[in-house]
Amino acid sequence: MRNEVILTGRVAAVAVERRLPSGDVLICTRLVIDRPGRRRATGSARSRQRVDAIDCVGWTARVQRTMRGWQPGDQVYVEGSIRRRFYRTATGSAVSRVEVEVSRAKRASADAAGDP
Repeated sequence: MRNEVILTGRVAAVAVERRLPSGDVLICTRLVIDRPGRRRATGSARSRQRVDAIDCVGWTARVQRTMRGWQPGDQVYVEGSIRRRFYRTATGSAVSRVEVEVSRAKRASADAAGDP
Protein backbone atom coordinates (compact mmCIF):
# COMPACT_ATOMS: atom_id res chain seq x y z
CA MET A 1 0.00 0.00 0.00
CA ARG A 2 1.08 3.55 -0.69
CA ASN A 3 0.08 6.97 0.50
CA GLU A 4 2.21 9.36 -1.50
CA VAL A 5 1.25 12.80 -2.75
CA ILE A 6 3.20 15.11 -5.04
CA LEU A 7 1.77 18.57 -5.69
CA THR A 8 2.92 21.58 -7.63
CA GLY A 9 0.85 24.71 -7.20
CA ARG A 10 0.75 28.25 -5.94
CA VAL A 11 0.56 29.39 -2.35
CA ALA A 12 -2.82 30.93 -1.52
CA ALA A 13 -1.85 32.74 1.70
CA VAL A 14 1.00 33.19 4.15
CA ALA A 15 1.56 30.08 6.27
CA VAL A 16 -0.03 30.14 9.72
CA GLU A 17 1.46 28.58 12.84
CA ARG A 18 -0.96 26.58 14.98
CA ARG A 19 -0.28 25.30 18.48
CA LEU A 20 -2.28 22.19 19.31
CA PRO A 21 -3.62 21.40 22.78
CA SER A 22 -0.89 18.76 23.00
CA GLY A 23 1.71 21.52 22.69
CA ASP A 24 2.79 20.44 19.20
CA VAL A 25 3.25 23.21 16.65
CA LEU A 26 2.39 22.86 13.00
CA ILE A 27 2.50 25.20 10.02
CA CYS A 28 -0.53 25.35 7.73
CA THR A 29 -1.00 26.79 4.28
CA ARG A 30 -3.24 26.20 1.31
CA LEU A 31 -2.06 25.43 -2.20
CA VAL A 32 -4.08 26.21 -5.29
CA ILE A 33 -3.64 23.56 -7.96
CA ASP A 34 -4.82 24.20 -11.51
CA ARG A 35 -6.96 21.42 -12.95
CA PRO A 36 -6.20 20.28 -16.46
CA GLY A 37 -9.18 20.56 -18.80
CA ARG A 38 -11.22 17.38 -18.37
CA ARG A 39 -14.37 16.08 -19.82
CA ARG A 40 -17.16 14.87 -17.60
CA ALA A 41 -18.05 11.19 -17.59
CA THR A 42 -20.56 11.84 -20.38
CA GLY A 43 -17.83 13.38 -22.49
CA SER A 44 -20.11 16.26 -23.43
CA ALA A 45 -18.84 19.16 -21.36
CA ARG A 46 -15.87 20.33 -19.33
CA SER A 47 -16.04 20.73 -15.58
CA ARG A 48 -16.46 24.33 -14.45
CA GLN A 49 -14.08 23.86 -11.54
CA ARG A 50 -10.69 25.12 -12.67
CA VAL A 51 -8.66 24.69 -9.46
CA ASP A 52 -8.42 22.62 -6.31
CA ALA A 53 -7.47 24.17 -2.96
CA ILE A 54 -5.46 21.73 -0.84
CA ASP A 55 -4.56 22.30 2.81
CA CYS A 56 -0.95 21.37 3.59
CA VAL A 57 0.68 21.08 7.02
CA GLY A 58 4.28 20.87 8.11
CA TRP A 59 5.23 19.12 11.34
CA THR A 60 9.03 18.94 11.11
CA ALA A 61 11.30 21.91 11.79
CA ARG A 62 12.92 21.62 8.33
CA VAL A 63 9.61 21.70 6.47
CA GLN A 64 8.27 24.47 8.72
CA ARG A 65 11.29 26.70 7.96
CA THR A 66 10.68 26.26 4.25
CA MET A 67 6.93 26.89 4.43
CA ARG A 68 7.38 30.02 6.58
CA GLY A 69 9.34 31.59 3.72
CA TRP A 70 6.57 31.16 1.16
CA GLN A 71 4.56 34.14 -0.01
CA PRO A 72 1.14 34.18 -1.68
CA GLY A 73 1.55 33.42 -5.37
CA ASP A 74 4.83 31.49 -4.99
CA GLN A 75 4.96 28.34 -7.11
CA VAL A 76 5.90 25.45 -4.83
CA TYR A 77 6.46 21.71 -4.87
CA VAL A 78 5.50 19.43 -2.00
CA GLU A 79 5.73 15.73 -1.29
CA GLY A 80 3.80 14.10 1.51
CA SER A 81 0.90 11.91 2.54
CA ILE A 82 -2.85 12.36 2.82
CA ARG A 83 -3.94 12.48 6.45
CA ARG A 84 -7.30 12.78 8.13
CA ARG A 85 -6.88 14.58 11.43
CA PHE A 86 -9.54 14.46 14.14
CA TYR A 87 -9.80 17.13 16.80
CA ARG A 88 -12.23 19.08 18.96
CA THR A 89 -13.20 22.69 18.38
CA ALA A 90 -13.23 25.31 21.15
CA THR A 91 -16.89 24.44 21.74
CA GLY A 92 -16.09 20.73 22.10
CA SER A 93 -17.50 19.56 18.78
CA ALA A 94 -15.63 16.70 17.14
CA VAL A 95 -14.49 17.53 13.62
CA SER A 96 -11.99 16.24 11.10
CA ARG A 97 -10.10 17.56 8.14
CA VAL A 98 -8.19 16.02 5.28
CA GLU A 99 -4.83 17.55 4.54
CA VAL A 100 -1.43 16.78 3.08
CA GLU A 101 1.23 16.14 5.72
CA VAL A 102 4.28 17.60 3.99
CA SER A 103 7.52 15.63 4.20
CA ARG A 104 9.46 17.63 1.57
CA ALA A 105 8.87 21.16 0.32
CA LYS A 106 10.58 23.67 -1.93
CA ARG A 107 9.92 26.62 -4.13
CA ALA A 108 9.48 25.49 -7.74
CA SER A 109 11.86 26.91 -10.31
CA ALA A 110 10.38 29.74 -12.38
CA ASP A 111 11.11 27.98 -15.68
CA ALA A 112 9.54 24.66 -14.64
CA ALA A 113 6.13 24.50 -16.28
CA GLY A 114 4.39 22.67 -13.48
CA ASP A 115 7.21 20.14 -12.95
CA PRO A 116 10.11 21.33 -10.73
